[in-house]
Amino acid sequence: MTNLESAQIEDDLSSASALVVDSNPTSRAILVNQLRDFGVGSVSQCTRVVDARRQLEFKTFDIVLCEHHFGKDSATGQDLLDDLRRNQLLPFSTVFVMVTGEASYAKVAEAAESALDGYLLKPHTATNLGDRLFQARQRKISLQDIFAAIEVDDFKRAATLCMERFESRGQFWLYAARIGAELLMRIEKYADAQRLYEAVVAAKTVPWAKLGVARSLLGSGEPTRAISTLENLIAEDPTYADAYDVLGRAQFELGRFDRALDTYKMACTMTPHSVVRLQNLGMMTYYSGDRAEAEKILGKTARVGLDSKMFDPQTLVLLAFARLENNDRKGVQHCQDDFIKLLERHGDNPRYRRLAAIVDALILILDRQFARSVDAVRDMAARVMEPSFDFESASNLLALMGQLANKAIQLDEVDRVVDTLGMRFCTSRSLAELLAGSAAVYPTYAERIRLRNAQVLKYAENAMTLSMGGNPTAAVKDLIAHGEETQNAKLVETAYLVLQRYAAKVEDLEQLTAVVQELRTRFGPASVRPTLGEPKREAGALRLRTGSRSVEPADEAVAGSTVE
Repeated sequence: MTNLESAQIEDDLSSASALVVDSNPTSRAILVNQLRDFGVGSVSQCTRVVDARRQLEFKTFDIVLCEHHFGKDSATGQDLLDDLRRNQLLPFSTVFVMVTGEASYAKVAEAAESALDGYLLKPHTATNLGDRLFQARQRKISLQDIFAAIEVDDFKRAATLCMERFESRGQFWLYAARIGAELLMRIEKYADAQRLYEAVVAAKTVPWAKLGVARSLLGSGEPTRAISTLENLIAEDPTYADAYDVLGRAQFELGRFDRALDTYKMACTMTPHSVVRLQNLGMMTYYSGDRAEAEKILGKTARVGLDSKMFDPQTLVLLAFARLENNDRKGVQHCQDDFIKLLERHGDNPRYRRLAAIVDALILILDRQFARSVDAVRDMAARVMEPSFDFESASNLLALMGQLANKAIQLDEVDRVVDTLGMRFCTSRSLAELLAGSAAVYPTYAERIRLRNAQVLKYAENAMTLSMGGNPTAAVKDLIAHGEETQNAKLVETAYLVLQRYAAKVEDLEQLTAVVQELRTRFGPASVRPTLGEPKREAGALRLRTGSRSVEPADEAVAGSTVE
């Protein structure tokens, strides 16, 4: 470390801000006084995890000192840290130190796998705390060149710097490897990321590296191998919650909804205060058909998470549908009222407005204002081929049309709309079943969706038959024609795969490749993969700050973690 870097670390902290989170007034006062003795300019404090979460979601602190245990409050400092890390809300610049009297190895190991810069056991001295803060700041300054490259979107240089530090076993080499692998995942170089994760496992066995291997396998389209890796990881470390998140996602992608549901239940049992995990469980329960249980979980999610940046408004939409099926007018009204609150903060967000309109239409149905509800549905149906109309919009519209049909109110054009949605969004078995599940209240629509999925599969199979029969050019042209007509990402991606495999036999290769690449940009391949709600930061991943997007202060950096 250079003298300049040392000098930077030793600069006064008069402009720094800190947050102390501790329910014990004596302990809290000690920490506050110690920080002030270090010269920290602004020190805030709170006594509950929920208050700390609120402050950290909307304000950036340079230092956070957080107790692990909060007495009667079942939420822990670890729960807070886990939610902040998983949802991109802990800036790289923030030093997060857990201060606790729990000295068990399991707790220390758990914290070391989180976005944590230090773990301080009580009783401690001011010197102990000062050393932890110094070490954390040292690491952040040591990695500045890597993050400077990431901020200007120079991912190649950032990855090179990470690899150099890893290979030379330079300072913080293990964390640099984790960042480098994350960069490779970001640019979809999954095989390279997998090799790097495996090299880390060989050098120093750490759970996040094994999880990274599984994530890279999942990213490269090998969910079955990913599941095998995850099951082995969980067998070694049954308390590693992020592993359950990725396992549930892999099972979900394969259409194994019952297993995914069990996995999400396990993750929620381990971290009962995680808003995102509650949402995953509630949505999976809803789409699995258990509306009564889904209503309970989704209702809990809305109660505990509505004011959180981690809250996904699709939760309220599914909750409203579940309550509608019980003719719970008051419950649906609560969902509408919650959307009004959300729109006060996110009124310029098209997705929030779009989802709020679904709940408004449900209120119209409950109030038997069928003419207005039909007009609302027609307005949504007119947009089904627009680029902004996504899978979520499709499933919500299907559910809405199903509710109308269930009350013997059908639009003349509804069958055509259902078929259009099926042809566009049936890109995998799991997505087809999710769409069918959305329309489960009116089985006729669910069956039409399954028939459209079979038709998409037939198009793909016919193309593969042509390719294997020696005419890949005809196969690609056929897939392009159907892909353009339906906007189905699976058909476009199949055309791409045929071009890759039979390039030597394809006529007009360059021209067809250009057409397919343009279609991939418009319709895929990301839309081929199923997700629950709006995608968040992937479990086990680091949030990489870049200079290419505008972000809020609390969301603008990499979540730092202690991995050495």
